[in-house]
Amino acid sequence: MKKLLNIKTILIGLGLSCLTTTSCVDLEEQVYSQVTADNFFRTNEEFISALGAAYSSLGGLGNHSGLWSINELASDEIVISTKGGDWFDGGVLLQLHQHEFLPDNPFFQNSWNFLFGGINTCNRLIFSFQSLDNPNSAAFIGELRALRALFYYWAMDAFGNIPLVTDFTALESPGTKTRKEAYDFILSELNEVIPLLPTAKDGTTYGRMTKWAALTIRMKLYLNAEVYTGTPQWALAAADAEEIINSGPYSLMPSYKDNFLINNAGSTENIFVYPYDKVFAGGFNWVMMTLHIASQSTYNLTQQPWNGYQTVEEFYNSYIDPSKNPGVQGPVWKGLALSQSVGTIDGRLSNFLVGPQFRSDGSRLVDPGVEPFDATGRNGDPDGPPLTFMPYLNEIWPQGLRQAGARIGKYEFEMGGTNNMSNDFVIFRLSDVILSLAEARFRLGNTSQALALVNQIRARAGNLDPFTTLTEENLLAERGREMFVEMTRRQDLIRFKKYGQAWWPFQGMNRPKRVHQPGSHLELFPIPEPQLLANPRLKQNPGYN
Repeated sequence: MKKLLNIKTILIGLGLSCLTTTSCVDLEEQVYSQVTADNFFRTNEEFISALGAAYSSLGGLGNHSGLWSINELASDEIVISTKGGDWFDGGVLLQLHQHEFLPDNPFFQNSWNFLFGGINTCNRLIFSFQSLDNPNSAAFIGELRALRALFYYWAMDAFGNIPLVTDFTALESPGTKTRKEAYDFILSELNEVIPLLPTAKDGTTYGRMTKWAALTIRMKLYLNAEVYTGTPQWALAAADAEEIINSGPYSLMPSYKDNFLINNAGSTENIFVYPYDKVFAGGFNWVMMTLHIASQSTYNLTQQPWNGYQTVEEFYNSYIDPSKNPGVQGPVWKGLALSQSVGTIDGRLSNFLVGPQFRSDGSRLVDPGVEPFDATGRNGDPDGPPLTFMPYLNEIWPQGLRQAGARIGKYEFEMGGTNNMSNDFVIFRLSDVILSLAEARFRLGNTSQALALVNQIRARAGNLDPFTTLTEENLLAERGREMFVEMTRRQDLIRFKKYGQAWWPFQGMNRPKRVHQPGSHLELFPIPEPQLLANPRLKQNPGYN
């Protein structure tokens, strides 16, 4: 079996337990034993078994309408166009990309439930472990506190002012804490538990919180400290990044795309992952979310994809050097042809699926519903029904073209696959740490060191000339290319003061652009309306009242 024996096996066990529970029909079955604190939490294996419930909370990362979706759709990377009668969904998707956030958008409620569901599970297990007189419990409590800190970090980044709950037995509804209070709490938790966490990179720690994963969370807190608290912490961010790079057991993979294979447990670069499995730990649905309906025949999928998530054209074009490809700014079909060239473009274009599409037998794939080509040269497929993914997006509403937009190809798709993917979902990766160190050093004035680090990432990408100078613009662009759809782009744009600027692609389609300045209330999502109704002690973020 691939991957980790412990957490992976525990997740499988949780899935099997659900199956066996539903098959029980004898409601008066005699109970011969009970699991209690006295007779269960005695060995490391029993503690790890209990930890599975906390880690399984991460399973919501890889599917539609949750935390990943709100971060990516609100960035300049990803959009879901309304394709006639498909994907309007009451306008909630357009709200996200056009920065017209409303508290009743169900994506915010889904994200909140994901985050605080994970926090609640961590609190429950911490409470259980604290009640034990067992020397093994301290290390596992530290692991749970680090995982809880991750959920709180994501919540604070997305919603800013959030409740902080650590007592599982508390009966009173929690009030809202400021973003600075949340930042301080997360930092304090990490400072306390990092010395307690394991440092090994092996089967016993795969998919679990280690010192290096917790250091990455802290590095990211420091990297964004000026946004979160008003006070920059570049030197502290650099120190954590240096420790991970110099002392951690990680190295860049020779090939970028190998970090995202179906069997990517062997990556030397991935610091923290969630180990999905198409049978026992499902929920990684990108194959459904991005591929065209007709793509079922390309991969012999057991289900028909949804033809949803697309890449913003300008973001796709950022991978192609116009000085080497003079036609890239011309008609879309020249750009599309260039994307198939070798030796002239960023090797990380493996992130995308573009160009003519084929059945698994090699024959041309046909979409009978494809829009006809028109005289403008940009609307429709010039080949007619044969399906071609083109980077060009004509509009995001109301008649987005069915074949428009490069599709997300970052994770390898399985031939004969299901709606659930088995690739392990990458949460933290060494290249992010290297680029974070580069940025911290750049902010501190060490531009030559920063330049060398960025060029290390460009060299691995292949076919790219090294930068001769480093600017905020090309540093942000390099982060974008390397970290595509890894839930960092919205955060990066805010930190670089580019979020929602006038150049925002499709941000105000068919209406005046909503341009907002750095520090705008739109840098935070609204507290979901159902949470405010359920807990009057919560306060809505400014600008959404």
